[in-house]
Amino acid sequence: MIAYITVGADDIAAAEAFYSAFLPSLGYSLEVSSAGLSYTIPGMDDQLHPPADFYVKPPFDGEGASTGNGQMVAFRAQTQAQVRELHAAALAAGGQNEGMPGFRAEYSAQFYVGYLRDPQGNKIALFCKNPNEPSRPD
Repeated sequence: MIAYITVGADDIAAAEAFYSAFLPSLGYSLEVSSAGLSYTIPGMDDQLHPPADFYVKPPFDGEGASTGNGQMVAFRAQTQAQVRELHAAALAAGGQNEGMPGFRAEYSAQFYVGYLRDPQGNKIALFCKNPNEPSRPD
């Protein structure tokens, strides 16, 4: 089970604007410290498999943050509408579009996803697989 995920950022204020545009809507709370940003879902510590915490921090080695080719962090939304809303909010908060929300032929018929890059260039996905919503027309 993944306990936490950390992405690097050189501009913590820009990262905070971006991530705070959608993570609170997914249940995350934010703690800001001199070490960076810590997004957690409160009240989950007593679960056997709690959701992973998400951290945004300057690299510990003091060098500039960089993105990894092929690395991505995906956050699950509840509905397709929420994916669209949060994708738009993240774009308005400084993100870059990496793929508008919608179905993709290479994924299952229920997998609805939108892709972004944060201000540092880290790739982020917002998705849902809600069986009570429309699926991809095949």
